[in-house]
Amino acid sequence: MNRKAPAALLLILSLMLVIAGCGAGNQNQKEGQNQNSAPKETAAQETQKAEAVSGASEKSYTPLDQLKDSYDIIIVGAGGAGMSAALEAKASGMNPVIFEKMPVAGGNTTKSSSGMNASQTKFQKEQGIEDSNDLFYEETLKGGHGTNDKEMLRFFVDHSAEAIDWLDSIGIRLNNLTITGGMNEKRTHRPEDGSAVGQYLVNGLVKNVQEQGIPLFVNADVKEITQQDGKANGVKVVLNQTEEKTIAAKAVVVTTGGFGANMDMISEVRPDLKGYVTTNQIGSTGDGIRMIEQLGGITVDMDQIQVHPTVQQEKSYLIGEAVRGEGAILVSAEGKRFANELDTRDKVTAAINALPEKSAYLVFDSGVKSRAKAIAQYEKMGFVIQGDTVEALAKAMNVPADALQKTLDTWNAAVKNKKDAEFGRTTGMDNDLSGAPYYAIKIAPGIHYTMGGVKINTNTEVLNKEGKAIPGLFAAGEVTGGLHGQNRIGGNSVAEIIIFGRQAGIKSAEFVKGQ
Repeated sequence: MNRKAPAALLLILSLMLVIAGCGAGNQNQKEGQNQNSAPKETAAQETQKAEAVSGASEKSYTPLDQLKDSYDIIIVGAGGAGMSAALEAKASGMNPVIFEKMPVAGGNTTKSSSGMNASQTKFQKEQGIEDSNDLFYEETLKGGHGTNDKEMLRFFVDHSAEAIDWLDSIGIRLNNLTITGGMNEKRTHRPEDGSAVGQYLVNGLVKNVQEQGIPLFVNADVKEITQQDGKANGVKVVLNQTEEKTIAAKAVVVTTGGFGANMDMISEVRPDLKGYVTTNQIGSTGDGIRMIEQLGGITVDMDQIQVHPTVQQEKSYLIGEAVRGEGAILVSAEGKRFANELDTRDKVTAAINALPEKSAYLVFDSGVKSRAKAIAQYEKMGFVIQGDTVEALAKAMNVPADALQKTLDTWNAAVKNKKDAEFGRTTGMDNDLSGAPYYAIKIAPGIHYTMGGVKINTNTEVLNKEGKAIPGLFAAGEVTGGLHGQNRIGGNSVAEIIIFGRQAGIKSAEFVKGQ
């Protein structure tokens, strides 16, 4: 009898948690609906809401009754940049707070797949990869067609290795290396098991934020950044869609992400992208950009919007570049290759759009599947077509079997000879595609990343039209513009949020101490 009592108590507690979780789920679903202005939701938006709800149930956030009237630093947005800023601000002796409008932390960071680029890292050295900050700089500048903000880019590459070290020091280890388009060295750092970087990174950052006692409020939608005597001094925030409060601060850090889910903003600057699906989470609506503009901040490169070449269309789900980095090829409806799969994203996108069907298939084998762990998620979501033989895969894809077989034979010979005579590919050729079973994922381009945003300097200070810093106002991550120029290299966005997120935390703390 006594032994059964604890079990009964545990059962009662479990039931109570389930009931509480259901209530939270309903609230989260309501929040997702309010974030979406479209009258009818797409399958992609429904998927994203489901992900947000399930994510929220896994983590506990700060209860609203713990909200204070003032903090040293307010951070707007709980993605990778915001949480990195909060951790560095806390380490500098500050009392920061994070406000996140969605029901769960993470933002677009959660959806990041391929990894985090960095050069001259300890993990590269351990694995015998010779790399340099100068090479990273030159390849990123070339990828951006020479239009990148060179001062920002130099800071970015020179601080990339220490960002990897910093993550490692807080229990977020990215020591599995692969390559992405536009790069010539393996500098894309992934979790040790080769899985997608996003959720791993978010989980690790949330854990550290909670361990450091940093308050993180969700369903906290910041509507305005307040100002006094030309200096940012707080925010107006709507809590749980009902109650508005004004919270004071000595500095404000904006890390709200881009505007890739706001089709009105996209259409303003790029009407040619109307009708494209977007890989962005539904909270990426450009709020931070608009709020900063109201304070006199300026924007750069707003029309530079990256279309990612490999997006599963029905659920607007990004198929990460690491799949190609680990050896996958792209084939047309004729079963033939048509481009260098690891060229820059704009060029691969253009090649797909030049096909009559404006779509293609990623084709890979069991070896690629074992090395690119994100494929397990794609399989779970029903994206992956399988065939025990090349012929069976071709039938499932509805492409000519003889053409697909010839394509794979030619590719495998190119890998063996380390020479792609057809399209000049030089990377992601460590392994051929000969390990049955075989797989394919149908893809087409989708809106992925907004390279434009507010203008900052290397101190992450927001600049006005005179090029002067707006006192007390800082920004980092996709809300900013200039770093990537006309085309972002895969793996550079995760690096950006960590490098400049940390910098925003450090520099905002220095500003507060100087008051």
